[in-house]
Amino acid sequence: MFAYHCLNPISRVGLDRFTENYMETADPKDADVYLVRSAKLLDASFGPKLTAIARAGAGVNNIPLDRCAENGIVVFNTPGANANAVKELVLAGLLLSSRDITGGIEWVKNNAQDPSIAKDAEKIKKQFAGNEIYGKKLGIIGLGAIGQLVANAAVALGMEVYGYDPFLSVDAAWNLSSRIHHIQNVDDIYQASDYITIHVPATDTTKGMIGRKAFKQMKKGVVILNYARDVLVDPAAMKEALADGTVRRYMTDFATPDVASMPNTIVTPHLGASTEEAEDNCAQMAVKEIRDFLENGNITHSVNYPDLSNGVLKDACRLTICHRNVKDMIRQFTLILSSKEINIANMINKSRGDYAYTMIDVESDIPAQALDEIKAVDGVLRARTITK
Repeated sequence: MFAYHCLNPISRVGLDRFTENYMETADPKDADVYLVRSAKLLDASFGPKLTAIARAGAGVNNIPLDRCAENGIVVFNTPGANANAVKELVLAGLLLSSRDITGGIEWVKNNAQDPSIAKDAEKIKKQFAGNEIYGKKLGIIGLGAIGQLVANAAVALGMEVYGYDPFLSVDAAWNLSSRIHHIQNVDDIYQASDYITIHVPATDTTKGMIGRKAFKQMKKGVVILNYARDVLVDPAAMKEALADGTVRRYMTDFATPDVASMPNTIVTPHLGASTEEAEDNCAQMAVKEIRDFLENGNITHSVNYPDLSNGVLKDACRLTICHRNVKDMIRQFTLILSSKEINIANMINKSRGDYAYTMIDVESDIPAQALDEIKAVDGVLRARTITK
């Protein structure tokens, strides 16, 4: 029996994917796994049972990844599960930034009691006129799950789309429309685009990437859309760019005191993944990842350990080991097993940075003494056995 604890409300559609071998616990110390959305875990203490954390969403900046890795806690996320929801909000952002729809709506609300509102509307509507997005150049930075959906949708709307992603995957490339221009230098995005939308993770190399240097290359009157992470845009530089007209409109999903008070911005309160469908999709993917990990030892979409799969357990027992990525580990594992006359049927190993993961299928049960010896190997962070 496995115990899970939800640190945020998690869609019932996903939780119903757990079988009778799983139970929800109100006490996080009793949990084998956490399911989380936005709850802050950076300073949280973890119980000794905790084996995995599943983030029902893509961003994991609320989870201490390195500390979890050091404790042998595998952290998962659900990339792509909310991609369509974010894509639709980006498309809404494109339209709202092009025509002063929000200004027009506000005018109607403020004049709702005026008997001559219909006549006055005809006179005032020019104040809310804008541009069409058809035929305009859209630059997309990042062509992952969300970026590729935005790119294809923008092509369908008649935009001229330029995409930049130095780490474009083969799958993403196959999913992209042939009408998208693939750009090798992000500076070309800055220089050519009427609209620029960002879809990259927040890393040391991407934080503040939309700053003074980037703005100096952009067309006068460009529209910036940021539905990825607030830290990708330098707020001080954005304020200057809005003031001097370099940026005509800033669309973002991240309400901060700096940005919320800037003119010519439309700020939404982090609505990107806030649809019933996205929450259901994220929860279902998170539960699927957790079950495959706990029941088979397979890792899919981890953010602190390597992804590794050996399929469904077919032999008597599977040993899974989270360990540091140092030399001589495999030899020590196999030496311990062979000393107990345990025959290895299959073994796979993969590393990711400072950490590695090993799965060993054996033809007999692994006695407690052998498991204890493996846990005692210097560099082993967690080891467990899975039986049929």
